[in-house]
Amino acid sequence: MKGFLPETSALLAALWAAPVLAQTAVPASVQLPEPEVFDLIGLQDEIDAQRKVIEQQRRTLDAQEKRLAAMEELLLGRLRATGLPGGQSGSPVQSAQADRASPPSSSDTISKVGEKPAQPSPPQEVAVLADKGSVLTKAGRLTVEPSVEYGRTDRNRFVFRGIEIPQSVLVGVFDINESRQDVLTVAGVARFGLTNRLEIGVRVPWIYREDAFVLVPLVQNPPQSGAGTINRSASGSGIGDVEFQARYLLTDGTNGWPFLTADLQVTAPTGTSPFKVSRDVLGNATESATGFGFWGVSPSITTLVPTDPATLFAVLGYNFNFGDDVDERVSDAQIDHVNPGDGPNLTAGLGLGLNEHTSISFAYAHNWIFSTKSVVRPITVRNGIQILGDPITSKTRDLQIGRFLFGISYRINSTTMINWTVELGATDDATDLRTTLRIPLTIN
Repeated sequence: MKGFLPETSALLAALWAAPVLAQTAVPASVQLPEPEVFDLIGLQDEIDAQRKVIEQQRRTLDAQEKRLAAMEELLLGRLRATGLPGGQSGSPVQSAQADRASPPSSSDTISKVGEKPAQPSPPQEVAVLADKGSVLTKAGRLTVEPSVEYGRTDRNRFVFRGIEIPQSVLVGVFDINESRQDVLTVAGVARFGLTNRLEIGVRVPWIYREDAFVLVPLVQNPPQSGAGTINRSASGSGIGDVEFQARYLLTDGTNGWPFLTADLQVTAPTGTSPFKVSRDVLGNATESATGFGFWGVSPSITTLVPTDPATLFAVLGYNFNFGDDVDERVSDAQIDHVNPGDGPNLTAGLGLGLNEHTSISFAYAHNWIFSTKSVVRPITVRNGIQILGDPITSKTRDLQIGRFLFGISYRINSTTMINWTVELGATDDATDLRTTLRIPLTIN
């Protein structure tokens, strides 16, 4: 045992020292780090490189900013020296400098999701409101709007007074009346913004109108009177009724209110009156009228409700027409006084924005025109002498004018638009077809 102990001790000492020798045999400089250390080092290098790029770009922008400021200062100096506009305070150049000096804050450019803007922007012009528009002309700006309009009306009426035998055999007296009317209107509109809430405007139309009708009056079946078919046509052209308009913005869409605009339109009888055209001995017009013949006032309220991407709109108004003494003879009647019918009107629909340039609109418009009252005295001839009878008040039926409207609006740029509107008659009293092309141009 005594001989074994020294050898055993030496072996144990060698085994104990082996790991220590193995650890110290590899230099510390070649020790490999963990994989995560490699990622952190690469990320740090990339961050440093990006910072250098950003710093270089910042220096470049600063240099360009200084150069731009120097050029603007040189421009201002030359404008002041020559006395040209722009060298004064508030010029576009100085405004640009002020805008650049105070960049927009994040609250101006970023809105929270689901939060309603405090100041909603006004909707774009609704195409179907050809005579109303939607957005008022801003203060100091002028909007010039040329337009071309075509309307077509066809009327077919069959009146029968008698008895009907089976198999559609008619015995009695009847008349057939077929009429056609074509109206082409070229108009110029000018609107000027007195303030951001008040706008005034005028519309001057030039009208070409052609009327034609076919009449088979009081024909008996079988024919006995020998009366034939009457064909008549008439045409006329000239200035129509001039319209004056004023519009005032009541609410600007804030605090939960829609955009409300009060409109007032005054129509002057500058066109040729239906009672002033030439007629034949039977009272049939040989030329067409280009005007209504009476003064009219039409107040209304326009409502616009933006619900992005659509805009709901409605127009509620009333037409006041003022009667006048006509003092004209038509065939065997002397017309003393005519009081045209008044009536309410309503338009409602929606405009849908397809993109930043194009929008479409759909609407229905209805006018209820009350009956027209006329004071007429019949004329009789006795022994070659014309005798006026007692005054008689005649009354026409009410008119119901309903129209379906479709419009397309295309914005070319910030100052020019193209609006095309099509109207289809929905009632018997309405014009069968009317189409309008408008091109409003805004001038500062």
